[in-house]
Amino acid sequence: MGTINVEVLGAKLQEWLVEFGIQVIAAIIILFVGIQIAKLSRNLVQRLLKRTKVDVTLISFTGNATYVIILALVTIIVLGQVGVKTASLIAILGSVGIAVGLALQGSLSNIASGVMLILFRPFRVGDYIEGGGTAGIVKDIQIFNTILISPDNCRIIVPNSKFFENSITNYSVEDTRRIDLIFGVGYGDNIQEVKRLLTEILAEDKRILKDPIPTIGLLELADNSVNFAVRPWVKTSDYWDVYFSLQETVKQRFDAAGINIPFPQRDIYVHQV
Repeated sequence: MGTINVEVLGAKLQEWLVEFGIQVIAAIIILFVGIQIAKLSRNLVQRLLKRTKVDVTLISFTGNATYVIILALVTIIVLGQVGVKTASLIAILGSVGIAVGLALQGSLSNIASGVMLILFRPFRVGDYIEGGGTAGIVKDIQIFNTILISPDNCRIIVPNSKFFENSITNYSVEDTRRIDLIFGVGYGDNIQEVKRLLTEILAEDKRILKDPIPTIGLLELADNSVNFAVRPWVKTSDYWDVYFSLQETVKQRFDAAGINIPFPQRDIYVHQV
């Protein structure tokens, strides 16, 4: 009798192992296929949005969101395949989700901020911005984070909520920018000649816009110099090229014209007693 029970138990165990093994294999196959479907769906959504000429920022965000949603659904299906009661699991997850949500307020805030960034678009992929305590070119806006590339080619990952804690400066959104420079000359120099020379330098640079008209004005009678404010307008793409070359040109032309560019100095008098 005992032998029969052992044999029956062994047969049932073997049958259960075979059945469970098939379920596990099926779950693995479903998981693998689901991941591939999620990737294909993300790529398909991105391709369709590109054809409609939607903003690049929205394309990336929507593609990533599609991938995460499909992957979550696949996970639920896989758990159901191996015998987990998904209805009860969803109820439990709903209850646990409240507690987890409170513990992960920062992450949920990042998700909400990511949605806000997509809706209101304070910046887009490719813009050079300053915000979240750093600055760089926007490479990607993801669900939790925004990825920036710094001018020295470092990757900066900024939580989305950081952008709503302080102001955001977008240097790329406008077509034109103003360059603000200050040039100091000596008190013995002819200020009319200085203004004439600065006007001539700006007029010769074809990258400087005629409208708005560049500003050249005496800004300050400082301790060691007479300071002129020079504020030309340029296309945003030309900003740094003009910024650097203009200073070099002014230095060369001032030297050639004999205009002194003073620097802070002190005169020391020694009295012998």
